[in-house]
Amino acid sequence: MDRLPGFRDFYPEPLPQPDLWSADARQYIFDKWRGMARRYGFREYDGPPLEALELFTAKSGEEIVGQLYNFTDKGGREVSLRPEMTPTLARMVVAYERGYKKPFKWFALPQLFRYERQQKGRLREHFQFNADIIGEKDSAADAELIALLIDTLRSLGLTEKDFVIRLSSRNAWQDFFRGHNGDAAQEYAFYQIVDKLERETPEQSDEKLKRAGLSLREVSTFIEQGKPTAELETILQNLAARGLSDYVKIDYHVIRGLAYYTGVVFEAFDRKGEFRAIAGGGRYDNLVKLISGGKVDLPALGFGMGDVVLLELLKARAVLPVFDAGLDAFCLIEDEALRSESLRLIHDLRGTGLVVDYPLTAAKSDKQFKRAQELKAKHTIKLERNPDGEMLAKVKSLKTRQESAVPIAEAAARLHESKG
Repeated sequence: MDRLPGFRDFYPEPLPQPDLWSADARQYIFDKWRGMARRYGFREYDGPPLEALELFTAKSGEEIVGQLYNFTDKGGREVSLRPEMTPTLARMVVAYERGYKKPFKWFALPQLFRYERQQKGRLREHFQFNADIIGEKDSAADAELIALLIDTLRSLGLTEKDFVIRLSSRNAWQDFFRGHNGDAAQEYAFYQIVDKLERETPEQSDEKLKRAGLSLREVSTFIEQGKPTAELETILQNLAARGLSDYVKIDYHVIRGLAYYTGVVFEAFDRKGEFRAIAGGGRYDNLVKLISGGKVDLPALGFGMGDVVLLELLKARAVLPVFDAGLDAFCLIEDEALRSESLRLIHDLRGTGLVVDYPLTAAKSDKQFKRAQELKAKHTIKLERNPDGEMLAKVKSLKTRQESAVPIAEAAARLHESKG
């Protein structure tokens, strides 16, 4: 029986086939995501993978249903697997925002689900790094969030030669649209056209724009000029003060297709243009108010970074580490009469943070040693009695082949000493 289309199995390294998904690589990415978020003062939250369908249709309209894994549950409720995390975050904020000092910075690593056509960099499920700042209108929050995105990618070994943050603004596009006497009823449709400019032919785009009362020439001129608004200039200066100017540029091609964005928007792309967007986000100052039915009104902004495209990029740039799940020690049990004492030693070593394995059943010495090598153990350790009857631990480095005998109480210290 095979897995469902668009879903993934994650295997431990070393992978038996190179096209399999690595559980070690996934954990490596998770650790980098969590580590950088915490450095920036973000706190982790989570929510259920199953939500009321209304939570997503209230934000995106009924048309989103075709992209969801939705069904009627046994209680007669219309529900859906979450396609994104922001609506869940907004719901949680509405429930208990009074319990947190503003602004607050939260992050999550949810698994998300969308029923859509599979293509390169896009599956029917993926894990995502979501980072959001709630309760701050100033553009300093936008700069802080973009800096977090940049530093997270840098922590994975990528540089300014590998990626760029393309910075734009819904406000700038709104001013452009209204300044060119665009039909107000067509404003959101106009944003959708701009969002697809790089994926459709000029002829298709021009025809759609004319229906909205504009032309491709006018739109292209605005994009090419790339003049930053006052809010974008403030963000650029903030990032420059951090030494991050080389990672960001103004690019009005970016507008973000989701309807709830209200201000600054941005996307991260690889410099060579080989992949889909690595990450994207922006301001959604009206979403909390929408989800609460007008009861809570808080500005908010955030971004999401999926693991699928990111992992493809890290592989292509050869910056993924070698995932060597080696042991600190493999305990040889050559004398079955010493198994109980050996189990106590193993348990005590693990209690100090060492990674230790051993033969679960009786085996010949050569097979045990071979197993230690297969598991890439740094050391072997075994118990022996000296002529005086004293129990000693014999520690052997598999790299240098040097061996020493120490009292059992000193075995952990000897292994930790050799680690570092």
